[in-house]
Amino acid sequence: MRSTPARRTLPRRSFVAGTAALFGTPLAAACGSDGSDRAGGGGGTLDVWVYEDPSTVVQEEAVKRFNKSSDIKAKLTRVPGDGYENKLRTSMGTGNAPDIFFNWGGGSIQDFVRKDMVLDLTPYLREDSRFKDAFIPSILEAGTVDRKYYGVPMRSVQPVLLFYNKDVFREAGAEPPRSWNDMLDLVDTFKKRDVIPYALGGAEPWTDQMWLEYLLDRYGGHEIFYKVQNGDMSAWGHPAVLKAAQAVEDLVRRGAFGKKYKSVQYTNDAAPTLLAKGRAAMHLMGSWEYANQKAQQPDFAKDGLGWVRFPDLPGGRGDPANVVGNPTNYWSVNAKVADGEQGGKREAAAVEFVKLAAEKEYSRALIDNGDVPPTAHARSLLSEHDNPAYARFQYDLVDKAPYFTVSWNQALPAKQGTPMLTAIEKLFNGQIGPEKFVATLKGL
Repeated sequence: MRSTPARRTLPRRSFVAGTAALFGTPLAAACGSDGSDRAGGGGGTLDVWVYEDPSTVVQEEAVKRFNKSSDIKAKLTRVPGDGYENKLRTSMGTGNAPDIFFNWGGGSIQDFVRKDMVLDLTPYLREDSRFKDAFIPSILEAGTVDRKYYGVPMRSVQPVLLFYNKDVFREAGAEPPRSWNDMLDLVDTFKKRDVIPYALGGAEPWTDQMWLEYLLDRYGGHEIFYKVQNGDMSAWGHPAVLKAAQAVEDLVRRGAFGKKYKSVQYTNDAAPTLLAKGRAAMHLMGSWEYANQKAQQPDFAKDGLGWVRFPDLPGGRGDPANVVGNPTNYWSVNAKVADGEQGGKREAAAVEFVKLAAEKEYSRALIDNGDVPPTAHARSLLSEHDNPAYARFQYDLVDKAPYFTVSWNQALPAKQGTPMLTAIEKLFNGQIGPEKFVATLKGL
């Protein structure tokens, strides 16, 4: 899934594969420091890498505030989004690696953690209760690896929601779904009116993935994917995985996504436009859909866009209050920041920098940017959002969630995430059945 609500292009592993040569040392020299002050270099500057998009302004201001009071200065390196993951992957373990870096938590840094490249922040969070308690618990937990904290939440919450067109529902005399049976009944309701029940950008399998994420969570609980995320591929053999795949097969056969979903894209706004123009009734998508609609279809975003949570499923074991998506993005600290004569001071300075994300001033800056912060104190600030009702809905959904499952392809290493997406695409396209789908995932 996408990592930031404001971007129009996707920072996906499948999109950036093979671009490492484009984002090597020349780019580092152009937009970062000269390398002498980087991790392990023992210098007095902390090189901070951030994914470059409209939210970068918030991190720019944080660096300025930090540098006013810190002897060890932070220097922000803005890395173009489409090359961020490859650039980070090729730099870690070298002299060009960042001291502090933006990431997606969980599986996105798992390989680095296993190679002892990331600083364990657990002691700092345990020693400073105000630091730890500043964040929504489910968001903070989503940044863990092997139950240890390696990330500090630093951008907006990004749950997956079920969006709907108010006018289309009004014309059909229908109500937004509250149960899975409602979801199925609405397929027939809108097909009779020649309206696609659920818009789907099936040409990009990360959009398909969202359906399976919720179906598996609702049928079997979050523990199943948690095991997968931590390396137990046998967990894909849980009966709930087969049940989720069968539900997808049923939706496709019912015509829930229309006839042309395989060629519809999200990144060119085709799927969002189907919803905005009333050619589709609903759209399961990350919370950035609001910002996207506001930019492309402002009148629809203001008056015609509605949203609800994904419903519970009959007989499901999962908590219906759970959410899936990208909990947020995280700051992590390179373990080499502690090396050298000034290691202790640099580590302390790096921790103080990431603590900025826990402050109200930082949360207010996110809200001013149109985001919903992952902090516990953000509720009192949401009236300042450009759409307070939408901001409060998102915030309450996440705040009350017992568990927030990270987008599967962001939670898993690329060697597993890429073939998983291929299998998901084949399932939605009818190229493999549910049983073959399960067997493929178990073999990852």
